[in-house]
Amino acid sequence: MSGPTGKYSITMPRDIAEAARSRSGPSGLSAYVAAAAARQIERDNLNELIQVAEAEHGPLTDDEVQALRDQLHQARRGQANGGPAA
Repeated sequence: MSGPTGKYSITMPRDIAEAARSRSGPSGLSAYVAAAAARQIERDNLNELIQVAEAEHGPLTDDEVQALRDQLHQARRGQANGGPAA
């Protein structure tokens, strides 16, 4: 999910912003927040895949959830390398 960047204004609790800033290191707060948002999007995508799969096939096993997680990681790597998403 990388590509051109844009500048955005966000609002968050000051204590969270300061904690993030103190942990962001040399990459800076923007990179830290972008990485956190990317992780949340990945979780949301996985939850959506699980819901669809469970609606079609019933509850998933831990192994099936891991397989879906692996598919998302492969798709993300493919996008990062300029390839098509899986």
